[in-house]
Amino acid sequence: MRPTSPLLAVFLLALAACSATMSKDECRTVDWRTIGYEDGVAGRSGEQIGLHRKACAEYGVAPDLNAYRSGRAEGLREFCHPHNGYRAGVTGAAYYDGCPAELAPPFEEAYEAGRQLFIRENRVWQTDEQLAHDRREIARLEDRVAESAFDVIAASATPEQRADGVLDAKQAAERIGRLKAEIAQLEKDRVQYSAELDAYRSTHPPR
Repeated sequence: MRPTSPLLAVFLLALAACSATMSKDECRTVDWRTIGYEDGVAGRSGEQIGLHRKACAEYGVAPDLNAYRSGRAEGLREFCHPHNGYRAGVTGAAYYDGCPAELAPPFEEAYEAGRQLFIRENRVWQTDEQLAHDRREIARLEDRVAESAFDVIAASATPEQRADGVLDAKQAAERIGRLKAEIAQLEKDRVQYSAELDAYRSTHPPR
């Protein structure tokens, strides 16, 4: 199994957060303005209220939409600052276009700067992961070739076993050749991606 990429990890964490439900007691005693504020200050989508509504409907409780929206608007005003935008972008988090009009432009500019850095870092990371995967696969196939060769020369091997061993070794060797060609291209790509990442970092210092 290949490791989870940073981008996928962020998505899974966000999905887990969005899937969380409120308990019966929470639904019956909740301050909807506070819930809205917490969602806003965390930069969550306005669709989050739908998840709260669904969670509490099971207990016959409906959200106070006005209180929630008021609290969320207050929270967004705290969230929608450039340093938060950059942090969201550089971690690959989603932005839901929820910032007030007067705060949106600098926030979105910083978010895009962070997102571009994330894209470049993630591209280098994914290339490294693919290189590591291909090299492990070559090592596994080389062991397979050795095992097949042993089957071919074993005194106890039947003609059918020898034929299978030759075919298996041939297929493994062909796969090794394709992987080595892929590695050569990935190594070239990594040089390019690393140069692009370094150039971006030099012209876009962290915010």
